[in-house]
Amino acid sequence: MSQYSGSCHCGAVTFEIETDSLEPVRRCNCSICRRKNAMMTYVPETHLKITGGKDALTEYQFHTNTAQHYFCRHCGIYPFHRTRRFPDKFAINVGCLQGVDVFALRPELSDGAAFE
Repeated sequence: MSQYSGSCHCGAVTFEIETDSLEPVRRCNCSICRRKNAMMTYVPETHLKITGGKDALTEYQFHTNTAQHYFCRHCGIYPFHRTRRFPDKFAINVGCLQGVDVFALRPELSDGAAFE
């Protein structure tokens, strides 16, 4: 298992994840993901640890109000969300992870629009 540290843009929210691999990374075509254009990797909820700024997180829900999308209330960056399809997992914005070259990753497409 590899460990990665991450944060929002302003650093108010910090977190760590453990994963065997960041890949596959995914982009989703649902209405919110299309707009935020983030690449995500998925980890079990037990592999995400919020290390700072939990009080700086704000939650956004829509449609079925099942998925929980978290944003920093200071800088607006989306670091992760609890998924609708896999409620025991978090989708992690790989752009928030330290030392990850997001431009070297080749994301797969998730058809989240089919679930809207």
